Amino acid sequence: MILFPAIDLYEGKAVRLYKGDYAQCTVYSDDPARIGCDFTGAGATHIHLVDLEGARDGGTPNLDTVLKIKEASGAFCEIGGGIRSMQVLDRYLSSGIDRAILGTAAVTDEGFLKEAVAEYKERIAVGADILDGMVMIRGWIEKTGVRAYDFFDRMMGIGVKTVICTDISKDGAMMGTNRALYKDLTETFPINITASGGVSTIADIEYLAGLGIYGAIIGKAYYTGAIDLKEAVRISEERS
Repeated sequence: MILFPAIDLYEGKAVRLYKGDYAQCTVYSDDPARIGCDFTGAGATHIHLVDLEGARDGGTPNLDTVLKIKEASGAFCEIGGGIRSMQVLDRYLSSGIDRAILGTAAVTDEGFLKEAVAEYKERIAVGADILDGMVMIRGWIEKTGVRAYDFFDRMMGIGVKTVICTDISKDGAMMGTNRALYKDLTETFPINITASGGVSTIADIEYLAGLGIYGAIIGKAYYTGAIDLKEAVRISEERS
C-alpha cells in the first residue's frame, strides 16, 4: 500500500478543512514545501495535493506553491482541485506534476474525462467524494444524483485506473476511516483505490494495508501527531 500524506492548499498555505467546510479552516503552515520535505524525510515517496481554491473556483491559483513542493520534496506528486479543462490539466502535467485528479469534471463532463484519459492514461486519477452513498462535487458543496457504485462502474468503463475515494463524513473528524466501505470497494472493483477521509490511527493503516488496497491518504492525523508517518510508512510497506 502506498501512503499519500496530504497537503491541502489555500492562499499558498497548508490548511485543513473540517468536513470540507471552508468556514472551518485551520492553517498548519505558511511553508508547504517544508512539509513536503518532512514527508519524504519520514520515508514517504508520494504526496497528495489539493488546491482548495481551485476546487471551489476552478483554475490553478496555487500552482507556484505546488511546483515548489514537487521540486523541494522530489516525491511523486498528485494534484486535485479545479481541473475542469484540458488547459488546466496540461498546465499541471507539463510542469512536472506526476498525476492529476479529476473530481467535479469527472461527473459533469464525461467528454473531457475521456479526452484526458486518452491523452494521459494512468497519469489521470478520478476523485470520488462520497456523502451518504452519493457523489459530491465542487469542493463537496454540491450534491449530485450519482450513486457511488454506479460511478465506479462508469469510471472502469472509461478506462480510469485509479480512483481516490473520500468519505466526506469521516474527513478531518479523527473518528476512524470507513473500513466497511473500502473493504467492499476493493472486493467489488478491480481498480486502484485510494482510501481518503478519517485515516486517523495506526490501526487504520494496518487494516487498509491488510486489505491490499492501492493507497491511503493521511491528512489531519499527521498534523495533529495522531499518526507517526515514519511508523505508518513502515507498516504499509511490511503489510503490502
